[in-house]
Amino acid sequence: MNNVKNKTDRALRLLAAAALALLAAAALTRALVRAPEIPASPPGAQERTVTVVSAAQPAETAAEAPLSVRRTRRPDCYIILVCGVDNAGGGSDTTMLVRFDAHNRRVDVVSLPRDTLLHREWYSNKLNYAYASGGTERLRAEVENLLGVPVDFTVSVDLRGFVALVDSIGGVDFDVPADMDYDDPYQGLHIHFAKGPQHLNGQEAMGVVRWRKNNDGGGYADADIGRIATQQAFLKAVAAQTMRLGNAPALAQVFFSYVRTDLTAGNLAWLASEALDIGAEGVFFHTLPGDGAGCYRRESVYVLDPDATLALVNEALDPYDLQIAAEELDILVP
Repeated sequence: MNNVKNKTDRALRLLAAAALALLAAAALTRALVRAPEIPASPPGAQERTVTVVSAAQPAETAAEAPLSVRRTRRPDCYIILVCGVDNAGGGSDTTMLVRFDAHNRRVDVVSLPRDTLLHREWYSNKLNYAYASGGTERLRAEVENLLGVPVDFTVSVDLRGFVALVDSIGGVDFDVPADMDYDDPYQGLHIHFAKGPQHLNGQEAMGVVRWRKNNDGGGYADADIGRIATQQAFLKAVAAQTMRLGNAPALAQVFFSYVRTDLTAGNLAWLASEALDIGAEGVFFHTLPGDGAGCYRRESVYVLDPDATLALVNEALDPYDLQIAAEELDILVP
C-alpha cells in the first residue's frame, strides 16, 4: 500500500509541477507577446484636443471663436511609419504609412511617393530629403505635419532585411510587369528580368521592386507611381504567401533582426499574430493622390491633391473616433 501511495504522490507532484510550468510559460508569453502601448505623450497621445475653424465662420470672427474638438483614439489601432532605406543613396527609398486596426480587422498601407512636395524651404522640398537630412525622426515629424495624423511607431528596414524576409518564406511567385535591363556599377545593382510570371528569391525581388528605368532610359510611363504599384503588388504576393505558410509570428523575429524600430520583439510578434488572423483579404493598399508632373523651385515634384488626400487620410489613416479636418493637413500647392 505504501508503494502505491508513494507512486500516487509522485505522480501528483509531477502533475503539479507540469501545471506550474505551463502557467509560468503562459504568463511569460503574455508578458512578451503583447499589444503595443501608444506613447502617453506626443506623438500619438491617447486623446487629442484639436482647434478647427469652421469654413462657414466669418473670417473676422474666426480667430476669436475657434471650434475645439476632442477626439479619442480607437482601441488597438496603430499608425506605423515604414521606411525602406537605401543605404548607398542615403535616403528613404520607400516610405509607407500603415494603419493597423486590429479591432476592426483591417490593415491599410498608404504609399508616399518619394518626390512628394513638402511645405518647407529646404535645399530640396521632397519627402525623400527629409530622411536624408534628419533620419527617421525628421521624416516622422514631416509626415505628421503633412497629413495631420500621429505616427505612433517607426520601422526602418535596410535592403538586407527585405532580402531575408523574402528568402524566409521560400521566395515569391510574381508577375514581373516589364522587361527590366538596368545596371548601376556604383551600387553594385544589376537588374535583368523578362516580363512575365517568375519565382523570385530575396535578392531578385529587391531588384524588381527597386527598378524604375532601363539603361536606355525607358521605364514606367508614370515614373515613381509605376514603381509604387509594383511594390504594392509584390507586397500583396508576400502577404498571401505568408498567410498560406501560417508562420507570421516566427517571421517577426527574422524581421526584427534587420530593422530599427521602437516596437519590441513582443510587439512585432503580436502584430504578426493579429495580421495572420486578419488575412491577406483584410490588407488594402493606397497611394497618396497627386500629380507627378509638378514643378517647384525648378525641381520636379509630386504635388498632392488636397481634397483627395484628405478623403484618403480619413478613409485609411485616421486613428480617431472623429474625422480629421482639412485645416490639420499642411499641403503646399504651387
